Amino acid sequence: MNRNPDWWRGAVIYQVYPRSFFDSNGDGIGDLPGVTAKLDYIAGLNVDAVWLSPFFTSPMKDFGYDVSDYRNVDPIFGTLSDFDELIRQAHKRGLKIMIDQVLSHSSDQHPWFAESRQSRDNPKADWYVWADARDDGTPPNNWLSVFGGSAWAWDSRRRQYYLHNFLTSQPDLNFHNPAVQEQVLSDVKFWLDRGVDGFRLDAINFCFHDPKLRNNPPSAAIQEGSIGVRKENPYAYQHHKYDKTRPENLAFLKRLRALLDQYPGTTTVGEIGDDDALQTMADYTGGGDKLHMAYSFDLLTEQHGAAFFRKTVSTIEKKMTDGWPCWAIGNHDVARVATRWKARTPEALRAYMMMLLTLRGSACIYQGEELGLTEAELRFEDLVDPYGITFWPEFKGRDGCRTPMVWHHEKTHAGFSDARPWLPVHQDHYGAAVAVQQAEDTSLLSAYRTFLGWRRQQPVLLKGDIAFHKSPANTLVFTRSLDGERLTVALNLSDKPVSITMPGIGQPLADTPAFAIGHWQDKTLKLEPWGADIARL
Repeated sequence: MNRNPDWWRGAVIYQVYPRSFFDSNGDGIGDLPGVTAKLDYIAGLNVDAVWLSPFFTSPMKDFGYDVSDYRNVDPIFGTLSDFDELIRQAHKRGLKIMIDQVLSHSSDQHPWFAESRQSRDNPKADWYVWADARDDGTPPNNWLSVFGGSAWAWDSRRRQYYLHNFLTSQPDLNFHNPAVQEQVLSDVKFWLDRGVDGFRLDAINFCFHDPKLRNNPPSAAIQEGSIGVRKENPYAYQHHKYDKTRPENLAFLKRLRALLDQYPGTTTVGEIGDDDALQTMADYTGGGDKLHMAYSFDLLTEQHGAAFFRKTVSTIEKKMTDGWPCWAIGNHDVARVATRWKARTPEALRAYMMMLLTLRGSACIYQGEELGLTEAELRFEDLVDPYGITFWPEFKGRDGCRTPMVWHHEKTHAGFSDARPWLPVHQDHYGAAVAVQQAEDTSLLSAYRTFLGWRRQQPVLLKGDIAFHKSPANTLVFTRSLDGERLTVALNLSDKPVSITMPGIGQPLADTPAFAIGHWQDKTLKLEPWGADIARL
């Protein structure tokens, strides 16, 4: 294993959604032994770490993001022994393991909530956010749920409302209660003691709420990095000033960081969904005493293009003076990037891959992204995501990006399972299966493997600074620099050839992957549609 405690700087993290990765026991649902069985494939991508989406005990109302036991594995995914074996086998291959931690809320099936809702004076009475109704019986304020409607649900036992920023079955924990913080940190320690290398922290800016329960004001402008920014969802109509991203969260993050600092070489990456996500990323990663890194939804929306990318990255570079970003262009919550950004060709997807992997920061790759999978079109009858079911047909939810991984084009259910999968395999995905692309040197999968292998040998791309240069429309040109070494990256993010005049730029690197070499004539670089070049100054 890499003993470098700062391994996470510039690391590439491969996100595995266990339900859809590989089914080892033939029940149609992926599991932890299935992940273990495919570790050679993951290691062969030349990534540094695996992020596992939740596998904890859960009623699965939100597919694991509603935890009912923070210290156990849900039987559909296996056992704690299976997890320990996964850790052992990953470390044997030089892979780090990061797990999802859902700290801001639990399942309503958690014993803590079952006790809390029984009365107003039991030992867990103040572990969740409870509030009296207004005089007319309506909720205490105007806060909205990300998944639609009021963020308050009535409980007949206590005759009070409880807060749920997501589903009604996901009550928010009361982080103003010191006992809650102690318990949460203890649960994090449980997994550190089992050998995990880090945590992806779900909705980490949602932990605290305004104790005065003040109404959120209307939103004057919708920011790119927020969540729920959909015209059919009123969540974006509010400026979320009081229901999340409260200043008290910073003190808790310092306590969390102090715990991880007791386990050298461990790390955190926080998910930031906020009205000003880039500023929150800077606040949460600055000072070296809170999160190690963070990502937002800025590159996970439908907005794209060279000008947008330059603006987004430049903004975070100005705000995040001493923090560390983590970039992602796809995950389990958003439509596949091939569909979302209308990247219709392998060349376009390769260009976006190179952009993601040459920006300053770490990067997350979502399973199937390396295959160029498109968003799966599902029938309403096949949907299981409560988000999509609620907003159908204007918004079809997250099931389309969660369909099973395609391993083999000639096997039943694409080699994911011998049984009918929990979500159907999309017919259009069979042709992009791993077995097909492994046999093709020019495939997108081969490009990922080659470029990731080359990238990990370039310290300047792992930890160097970044500076953008002026360039023609639909292009990005930036320089990465570290300890006197400078690499300039040029990307053509369009389907038309382009010429870029760059005085002072040196020649392309001899060892750069073949698809990352443009055509030079004097000081002019000619790039084919979706072409790229990396040169040393």
